[in-house]
Amino acid sequence: MGLEIPIGWLTLLMFGSLLALLMAGLPLAFVTGGLACLFLFLVGDAQMLNIVPSAIPLFIFMAAMLERAGLIGEMFDVIYKLLGGIRGGLASATIIASTILAAMVGVIGAAVVTMGIIALPAMLARNYDPRIAMGSIMAGGTLGILIPPSILAIIYAVVAEQSVGELFIGAILPGLLLSGMYVFYISVRCWLKPSLGPALPPEERISFVEKLQLLREMIAPLLLVALVLGVIFTGVATPVEAAGIGTFGSFMVAALHRRLNWLTVKEACLTTLKAAAMVLWIIFGATVFVGLYVVEGGQRFVEDALAATGLGPWGILIVMMIILIILGMFLDWVGILLLCVPIFVPIIKGMGFDPLWFGVLYLVNMQMSFLSPPFGYALFYLRGVAPPEIPMIEIFRASLPFLGIQLLGLVLCMVFPQIITWLPRLVYGP
Repeated sequence: MGLEIPIGWLTLLMFGSLLALLMAGLPLAFVTGGLACLFLFLVGDAQMLNIVPSAIPLFIFMAAMLERAGLIGEMFDVIYKLLGGIRGGLASATIIASTILAAMVGVIGAAVVTMGIIALPAMLARNYDPRIAMGSIMAGGTLGILIPPSILAIIYAVVAEQSVGELFIGAILPGLLLSGMYVFYISVRCWLKPSLGPALPPEERISFVEKLQLLREMIAPLLLVALVLGVIFTGVATPVEAAGIGTFGSFMVAALHRRLNWLTVKEACLTTLKAAAMVLWIIFGATVFVGLYVVEGGQRFVEDALAATGLGPWGILIVMMIILIILGMFLDWVGILLLCVPIFVPIIKGMGFDPLWFGVLYLVNMQMSFLSPPFGYALFYLRGVAPPEIPMIEIFRASLPFLGIQLLGLVLCMVFPQIITWLPRLVYGP
């Protein structure tokens, strides 16, 4: 055994050094991994060393295959032609395409970058307000954190020891609610001020018959999504097996669209290798870091500290949500999950709250983190593909209305838990 350090001092040392190193600009993966090994040597033992297995690499590969095969761009083109004739139609099409894309891949970076490359030039060329254009891309891209098969939901289910299928089903209605709120906001603003999102000129619109013909292009990708989610929801396959089915299906869809070649597969493999290595290393470091803290009595320390505030269960829940929002402004989403969930979930259960409800609230909260200045990932994903003449401050401003919508969505899910719990109870029973 290592040194005997009082839990109060251990809390200060562990999380103080974590924040100090992150504020110094060091990568989260190396900070959590390095500190985990250091404190493991000082106060723990080798039995605490572990890592979380997951379906993450396969889902990332499925996303990469669909993106490299050009199917995501094709999907946006179809939806944009269907909705381009209405005010704000291209921005609404971006949200809808991102919603479908989220159900295909569950990877945020791919959605924001791909929509930024495809949709942003199309909207700016048609004189859309840059804030509406950029905001719709960033907000739509963040839906991948919530709508199944969300990779964050898979990690959360593993860490919190919950059913992935129930968590997926519980996240469907909140995801669709937020998507609908984005579209409603865009439509109302463009209806009140048409110059923000002008409709396509009549010569660029297509007939109803042409729209039906375009929809045929969407059949194969949508069937793949339905298959992957269906086998998870029905319990036919585990998330890992479903991810394998999705990976094989992405090959088939790419082949049907005549986009399957060695270059596509090679690029998808490289994308998967880079993304999976980063995520899994963060999982390793944060799992050991928090696991050590919990074993040393950290969970009881946090419980006692929250109880000492004198707040009731709802007050403590609100404090947790505020903590997550603040952390989301600065830290990586995987790190926040692995740092907070092992501590928060037992407290939530002890207060009598539904852990499934809290799990989806957590996902909605983490969706906000991607749009939260100053370090929200979606902001910098878009910065990488936006025209250089658009300053970073404009990207920050573009995110704020949609960040407000996400906060409203979080409050609605807290006040009306049925938004989250109704569908799982319908499928699995009370």
